[in-house]
Amino acid sequence: MSVLLGKALLHYLKQPKDADIISFTSLGEEDVTPLAYFFRDFETMPEIEQRALDMAIGSILDVGAGSGAHSLILQERGFDVTALDSAPGAVACCRKRGVKKVVHAEIREYQEASFDTVYMLMNGIGVAGSLRQLDSLLLHLKKIVKPGGQIILDSSDIRYMFDLDQNGSPIRSNEEGYYGDILFSLYYDGEYEPPFPWVYVDYQSLAKVAVNCGLTPEKVIDGPHFDYLARLTRN
Repeated sequence: MSVLLGKALLHYLKQPKDADIISFTSLGEEDVTPLAYFFRDFETMPEIEQRALDMAIGSILDVGAGSGAHSLILQERGFDVTALDSAPGAVACCRKRGVKKVVHAEIREYQEASFDTVYMLMNGIGVAGSLRQLDSLLLHLKKIVKPGGQIILDSSDIRYMFDLDQNGSPIRSNEEGYYGDILFSLYYDGEYEPPFPWVYVDYQSLAKVAVNCGLTPEKVIDGPHFDYLARLTRN
């Protein structure tokens, strides 16, 4: 997770107030998100997240746990949950909110245990950085998923943000790379975090990479705005 977002979450936990974090992308998009959104309960979560949490089995790793919203719900349901985040603020936030097992680490560097379910919600798969690097991330996740276990993730097909050519392919100004590869930057409370690479991956591309990595893909549901929930099962 973004260090700045983790810092913002910890600030909000210590002193709840009407505050926003602003994101900018290389596509020219600007989005304002209230920090309160990251502390929502199950009833106020989107259907995709509710469905994802209802699919939990066995031991769980919640990657990019953020405020611990998903981890806490699963923990309350009796699951053995480990919340993982690379942002110190997010790690502190999870601990202060009562998540029992919290790990401060980058997912690509974590290999201390194996799990039945690995969650990468709120487009957590975007941490791959680009479509080209998605295979290396999935292969790493495969190592920490037990045989028969699952990776549950959501992402979006951002094709709708582009003009399309006669074949229906997005037209990009640089003519290279996958259209879902973008740069993100964040602004909070007078502090600006430099751009970092992120990827939104359409389901067909995800499925192709997953199969090549020895994972079985399944689209669970489509969301209301070009998003979807998917499960990748380790054979």
